[in-house]
Amino acid sequence: MRSAELVQLLPNVFQRAPQMGRRWKVLLEAMEGFHAPSEAALAELDALFDPRRTPDGFVSFLARWMDLELPVTTGLGRLRELVAAGAELSQWRGTARGLLLFLSTATGRRDFELDECVLGPDGVPRAFHICLRAPEELLPHRVLLEHIIDLEKPAYVTYELHFTASEAVGQGRR
Repeated sequence: MRSAELVQLLPNVFQRAPQMGRRWKVLLEAMEGFHAPSEAALAELDALFDPRRTPDGFVSFLARWMDLELPVTTGLGRLRELVAAGAELSQWRGTARGLLLFLSTATGRRDFELDECVLGPDGVPRAFHICLRAPEELLPHRVLLEHIIDLEKPAYVTYELHFTASEAVGQGRR
């Protein structure tokens, strides 16, 4: 806030005081200096809540707000993308589309395959059971993938997670 703006906020008696000279000018400059850090922070407040522009240390805080406390081993950039996609992920929670979207956002890969009709040893489809195939390059991130599957699948659904060579995994169904 500039000195001229500060004077406008003061009572009338003080607004006429600029004729007092140097002391008044120094006091107004000091007040202006006290406001500068707050104004700078407020000018960039929107960046603080944008997961793609926020400082690195604030991303995990935003992730907690979005209920995304995950062991994200794929990097800070992926966590930023998860937070940015939080509303859409929430909208599709508990669906095959939501699970695949979550996995793709968390890993940056789109080559997951979800089979919702898994046959049992007797050849009969297993009720409430899914099989998810992921590229073998994601094997080091198995804990993350299992955590996401546990969060996103309905509670009554069981699952298998298999890692396959990239060329064997097709484009995941959406």
